[in-house]
Amino acid sequence: MITLFGISNCDTIKKAKKYLADNNIEFTFHDYRKNGVNEKMVSTFADQLDWEQLVNKRGTTYRALTDEQKQSLTKESAISLLVEQPAMIKRPVLVNNGNYHLGFKATQYDEIFNND
Repeated sequence: MITLFGISNCDTIKKAKKYLADNNIEFTFHDYRKNGVNEKMVSTFADQLDWEQLVNKRGTTYRALTDEQKQSLTKESAISLLVEQPAMIKRPVLVNNGNYHLGFKATQYDEIFNND
């Protein structure tokens, strides 16, 4: 079972979806905005991936945080912020057979799915 997590209008998500479709890889898409997020989901992401990498620091939502919020970020406060602001979760999160992967690059997905 493969699940791709993200926001449907994100360009990186569109590239990841296209890669999966082009390679006939069946997957389920979980849209944070339509399907929601909760603390358990984000905590699992943070446990399986580097929580600091999980925070999308390039997006407008992160940049809108105060300097104090950015400097005092801990795993726990990051999880709360990501539940509140799912657009701040780096995209995509791909779960393949219980293994978690962050971001999208065709070469990365080639390795995950052994598409040489």
